[in-house]
Amino acid sequence: MNKAVLQPEVQQFINDNLKSDITKLILKGSPFDAISVQELANQIIAKQKSEQKLPTWFCTENIYYPAKISIEQTSSEIAAAYKSKIVSGNSIIDITGGFGIDAFYFSKQFTNVLHCEINSELSTIVRHNYQQLGAENIDTFSGNGFDFLKNTENSFDCIYIDPSRRNDAKGKVFLLKDCQPNITPKIDFFFSKASKILIKVSPILDITNTINDLKNVKEIHIVAIDNEVKELLFLLEKEYKKSIEIKTINFKKHLSETFDFPYLEEVISEYSEPLSYLYEPNSAILKSGGFYQISKKLNLYKLHQHSHLYTSEKMIDFPGRIFKILNVISYDKKNLKNLFLDKKANITTRNFPKTVAQIRKETNLKEGGFNYLFFTTNLKNILKVIVCEKI
Repeated sequence: MNKAVLQPEVQQFINDNLKSDITKLILKGSPFDAISVQELANQIIAKQKSEQKLPTWFCTENIYYPAKISIEQTSSEIAAAYKSKIVSGNSIIDITGGFGIDAFYFSKQFTNVLHCEINSELSTIVRHNYQQLGAENIDTFSGNGFDFLKNTENSFDCIYIDPSRRNDAKGKVFLLKDCQPNITPKIDFFFSKASKILIKVSPILDITNTINDLKNVKEIHIVAIDNEVKELLFLLEKEYKKSIEIKTINFKKHLSETFDFPYLEEVISEYSEPLSYLYEPNSAILKSGGFYQISKKLNLYKLHQHSHLYTSEKMIDFPGRIFKILNVISYDKKNLKNLFLDKKANITTRNFPKTVAQIRKETNLKEGGFNYLFFTTNLKNILKVIVCEKI
């Protein structure tokens, strides 16, 4: 951590160049003797990335930014604030602390927070930033968080873990056991140190496989922002043996969509041909697998077992996109070419044998416009196109 970066004139330079062309800036070189142009560029790029994702950090003076990959990999403030409300108590330890966004929000729900980070430089940066943010109830430990737990006699109300989802040999990983650290054989040890464990895993991990890899799972939280799943969270509680609750949330610009249901709840959906309205669940619900639960709970008909599209005669409030159905036609690429004068349509496929790219090539329909086409399969396994307008 180069403290020269915190000098007022350097901070002013960074703020003045947040909209500048970074390539041109690098070519000019650094105007400061104690700071390289690469350091300046990193501060500018990382701060740019923080404006939407980490607005509290962006708006706080004298924040020091780490390598931009730490900004890319960290939780957003929206996700961190949500996650902090899942658990509360006297003490929590974050053994994979990173840039410290999660620990900062945990500090609003816990009396004492311990942030552990194995990268000593990043730990120093986080400690400095907490001072700027006024987070006085967070202690930092520079070192391996798991080793700290093994060597301390202290216990905690909760352990938070965000294992790395990249493997040196495999790149992105799809199984919990391939993450670093591998926490699956350590669950009993963690429970000897805390009564609750909150684990953040990759959104691409399979929920059922992950449940089988863990113990005493109480809740699963699926967090989406603007219809993109960002976090998959597993809350474990010591000796918990009851049913697992799945909780989904999709944060939109002015509101949030929630839908909760018991895992493995036995539900039977009713089916129908398209009626007056069409519903497409948000990405958090699609990830949850609650395809039958949402149909039953909201009194909707499913179009097909594998389509995950829903319909009703009267419009309802729905956690996802809502469309007014204008027409339902059989799939025929020749007819589709002449369907719209402006040759534009927004295309979605659900349980359909061709991709959006293939359909666009066949029909010459460009992206955009006011028409929404859902290419899907009906109850009789016939390929259909549902023509809609968005509500």
